[in-house]
Amino acid sequence: MDHCETVSGLRALAIALRNSAGISAKADIAKVAARLGISGQSAVAVGDDCAAIADGDGYLLLAIEGFMNEFVAAEPWFAGWCGVMVNVSDIAAMGGRAIAVVDALWADGEANAAPILAGMRAAAETYGVPVIGGHSNLRNDHSQLSVAILGRAERLLTSFDARPGDRLVAAIDLRGAYRPYFSNFDAASSAPPARLRADLEILPALAKAGLSRAAKDISQGGIIGTAIMLAECSGVEITIDIESVPRPAGVALAQWLDSFPSFGFLLSVAPENVDAAIAQFAAREISAADIGAVSAGSRVMIAQHGEVETIRDFAAHPLLGCGQAHA
Repeated sequence: MDHCETVSGLRALAIALRNSAGISAKADIAKVAARLGISGQSAVAVGDDCAAIADGDGYLLLAIEGFMNEFVAAEPWFAGWCGVMVNVSDIAAMGGRAIAVVDALWADGEANAAPILAGMRAAAETYGVPVIGGHSNLRNDHSQLSVAILGRAERLLTSFDARPGDRLVAAIDLRGAYRPYFSNFDAASSAPPARLRADLEILPALAKAGLSRAAKDISQGGIIGTAIMLAECSGVEITIDIESVPRPAGVALAQWLDSFPSFGFLLSVAPENVDAAIAQFAAREISAADIGAVSAGSRVMIAQHGEVETIRDFAAHPLLGCGQAHA
């Protein structure tokens, strides 16, 4: 690839990522938080993967996930599975362990609810996180699903503690495949339950050892959208070397950067702790790598072969509207 092709290719990739529907959808958070009057910093920070509520010598973690109606209709079993899986991932991203979930389910009759509930039950058993209650309505005209989770952490990983000078580490389980719809890379639903549970223990172990202060799970919007949220919350700039991102063989870079992996985290790690943090994932056969720099500023950029393109400057165009700046 010659120099001109490299620049052209990176610019085209940057344009595609800027227009990502997954990233754009995150802007809804700012609108809702502003309406509720919770967009600023308060006793419980808004913009993290979970609400972290100080409790004794640790923190209670509370989160909720809702699912697009189109996703629930197309993949009802997997939607139910994800109701547990993505919430458990949010708890892990905060350095915590899940305790229990509750669900809210609407469906047109028991038959249409059955695969959603089966997926949720399978994931609850796999991850060892019980469904302890919720709300059900089987007399709706279509299916809708939302699942909330409670967890606990001794020491937090947050979205607000990335610091200039840190390195950005990506850890992603590549032992999976894409689902037939949407951009979901599934490395969980067929994996051994004991392995999945042990893999999630890496995050609280990193927090306890002080190997990282800041983390987010890779969600809708993929690696780039998640990096934007982390950067905005922490008030830092992030530059991602896209060639360093762990990626499954045969998957196009543009597709991968916008994908939602079942096990994927971004961590902000002090340079002296990078090797130790990566080793924790490598010991579990999870692909992890140093993929870029955290610095002072307000942009998220992608870099390739010495060329750099800005994806978003959150100072000019906030995504979440609930970040903070560090002196």
